[in-house]
Amino acid sequence: MKLDTKALRYLNPTDWRTLTAVETGSRNHEVVPTPLIANLSKSSVGDVQRSISLLAKANLIAKVKNAKYDGYRLTYGGLDYLALHSLQKSNIVYSVGNQVGVGKESDIFVVSDEKGEQRVLKIHRLGRVSFKKGVRNKRDYARTKAQKERGAGSWMYMSRLAAVKEYAYLQALYDAGLSVPTPHGQNRHHLVMSLIDGFPLRQIDKVPDPAGLYAELMEILLRLCSFGLIHGDFNEFNILIREQEEADNIKLIPVLIDFPQMVSVDHADAEFYFNRDVECVKRFFTRRFGFTSNEEGPFFKDARQAVGKDGARRLDVEVEASGFSRKMAKELETYMREHGVDGDAKDAEAVDHDTTDSEDHPDEENDEENDEDETESDSAVPNPHTG
Repeated sequence: MKLDTKALRYLNPTDWRTLTAVETGSRNHEVVPTPLIANLSKSSVGDVQRSISLLAKANLIAKVKNAKYDGYRLTYGGLDYLALHSLQKSNIVYSVGNQVGVGKESDIFVVSDEKGEQRVLKIHRLGRVSFKKGVRNKRDYARTKAQKERGAGSWMYMSRLAAVKEYAYLQALYDAGLSVPTPHGQNRHHLVMSLIDGFPLRQIDKVPDPAGLYAELMEILLRLCSFGLIHGDFNEFNILIREQEEADNIKLIPVLIDFPQMVSVDHADAEFYFNRDVECVKRFFTRRFGFTSNEEGPFFKDARQAVGKDGARRLDVEVEASGFSRKMAKELETYMREHGVDGDAKDAEAVDHDTTDSEDHPDEENDEENDEDETESDSAVPNPHTG
C-alpha cells in the first residue's frame, strides 16, 4: 500500500491521543464506538470530533458502512503513523524515502536517521489480502470471546507478532556474528535495519565461483542449525549478495534476510523446512548457474547432531527467553498456515528469474485501497510522500 507521511508533522497531541484511542479500542472492537474513543483519549468531545475528522481525511481511520453504531476502525495507514511516531521519538527514523520493495505480506522503504544515514524500514502487513473478506463477513462489530483470546487474531496483532519475531531473531543472529543486517529498532509492525549495499541473489546472472558460493550457503544453513534454528525460507529472494574487496580480488558475501517464518530445530516440521531450504538453493544454482553439487545433502539428521556443539548457543531458546514466547510463536504459525503466508518459497519455484516482486503480485498494492469499498472517508487517499 502507499505510505503517505506528509500529515505526520501536522498532528497535535490531541490527534495522537485520539489515534491511539482507536488503536486501543480495536483490541475489543472491529469498529470502535465514537464515545469510547473520546473516553480513551481523555479529551473533550469537541476536540475528539475535530481530530476524528482530520484523521479520517488523512485515511488514518475509517468509518465502516452499515455498522450498527457510530464508530471508526484503524487503517493500516493509522497503524503506520503510530509506529513511525514512536520510531521518530526514539531517534531511529527521521525521514521516509522511496518504496523499494513489495511482497505478499510486507512493504519495504528506505528511511534515514537524523544524520542522513540510510536504513531499511520493513512494514509487516499480514492480513492485507484477507482483510477485505473479513470486513464483509462481519455481522457483529464487537469481537467475540475467541477473537479476544487471539485465536482468530486481528491483522494488527499478527502483523506486530511478525515484526517482533523477525526483530528478535535478527538481533540474536547479529549478536552471534552471522551475516545479517544490523537491527536498529522495532515498533508495532515496523522493523528498521541497516541498508545492505548489495543485490538479491535472484538478480545475479553470473558468479565467478558457483561452487564456492553454493558451499558457503550450505555452511550458513548448517551454522543456523548449530544454533538451533532453521530459516524456513532460504532461497534466492532472501539472500543478498554484497561485494567485499580483498587484496586484488572481490569476494561475494551472502547476507541473510527475512526471518518471520524461522523455526526451532525442535519444531515438529523442522526436517521438512530444512530439506526445503536445501532444495531451494540446489534448484536455483542448477537453473541459474548450471551448477549441480556432486555431494548429496546436507541432511537434517546430521545437522541436528551439531546443535549446541563447540560452544554454539541455542538461539531458539534465547529468543523465547527474550520475549517472543512459545505461545506467540504458535499463534503466528497458526495464522500463517491458515492464510497461506509461507514466505516466498512457493513463488521461487514458479517465478521466472527475471520477474520482480511487484510483477509477481501486481494487485497487492491496491488491496488496502480496494478495502475502502467497505468504508467511508471524508476525502480521497492523499498522494504518497517521499522524503
